[in-house]
Amino acid sequence: MRYGFTTGSCAAAASKAAAYMLLTGLKKTEITIETPKGIPYKASILDIMCREDEASCAVEKDGGDDPDITAGTWIYAKVSYVTENMQKGCYEGKEQEIIIEGGVGVGRVTKPGLDQPVGNAAINRVPREMIKKEVLEVCRLVDYKGGLRIEISVPEGEKLCEHTFNPRLGIVGGISILGTSGIVEPMSSQALIDTIRVELRQRRVLGFDYVVISPGNYGLEFMRKTYGYDLDKSVKCSNFIGATIDMAVELGFQKMLLTGHIGKLIKVAGGIMNTHSKEADCRMELLAAFSIKAKIEPILIRKILDCVTTEEAISFLEKSGKLQQIMEEIVERICYYMENRAGGKMKTDCILFSNEYGELAKSKGAEEWFILLGQERAQLI
Repeated sequence: MRYGFTTGSCAAAASKAAAYMLLTGLKKTEITIETPKGIPYKASILDIMCREDEASCAVEKDGGDDPDITAGTWIYAKVSYVTENMQKGCYEGKEQEIIIEGGVGVGRVTKPGLDQPVGNAAINRVPREMIKKEVLEVCRLVDYKGGLRIEISVPEGEKLCEHTFNPRLGIVGGISILGTSGIVEPMSSQALIDTIRVELRQRRVLGFDYVVISPGNYGLEFMRKTYGYDLDKSVKCSNFIGATIDMAVELGFQKMLLTGHIGKLIKVAGGIMNTHSKEADCRMELLAAFSIKAKIEPILIRKILDCVTTEEAISFLEKSGKLQQIMEEIVERICYYMENRAGGKMKTDCILFSNEYGELAKSKGAEEWFILLGQERAQLI
């Protein structure tokens, strides 16, 4: 599969080209930068505008074979002189000033715990370093020692922002300029894990030592109606339950509540910490194993093994009269494996539900969470 290039790489390429055109007066239709990964990026330069005091251009985001919503988006850079005096003279021994700002369609940080401080444009540290490195290379080429101001903008950014994690993270008004390697690897698991880490770190910086995690918004209405809790406020761990636990422990969380559908979480009851179907799919086998332990009739166990969905399997467990007993044991095992993954450094609880049957079981400490979360909600109002 073909890799692509990050918004950070596009911003750096556009900045380098605009700086070159401003400082030389020559048009540039292609530019090459080196990504932190060591892979060169040769970008076509679009929508060129050159004046005496500023130059701007765009680079089209190439997402490769990754299903990235920013693919095809134009990332713009406008480069101008910091002051009239600086374009003529040196900094007299001071470091050459390269100011990087966010324009239209680049988000702004409103909550602590992110890569950039509150108030800054959401242009992360590595893209900022890339932009500065490439622009300074041009400055050295033409022996320019003055300061430059670079404004990164994304005309479609505000609309695209609605389909990203930015609103959840407190980044408003546009997308983020991201990337640590400069390239986009197709279907990158690391990108998801990095997003989970950001959400966890942000919550920890706000002073909380407890966190609710869930694979997704599956069961949103159930949690809202049953407990008055908006599942959208939890940290979405996707399939990466084990990695999320690892990061939570590393960040110093003391308590974790995992909520989710039986179809995902039954795997955790077997010690499986990545619940993606390509990693493991032993849902019916695990349900059958718990059923054997509960001494359910063999004919029902065989029917469970033939089920396609966990909802269907639960109907057979209900017929056995031992549904509650089995679900409570499953929740107990989920907590056991979570605490085992955490190395005993974090207390865990779990709420397990299904679409048809609602709450199936919860750990002993789960009820206390909603007192805690209710108090937190009251403090934030």
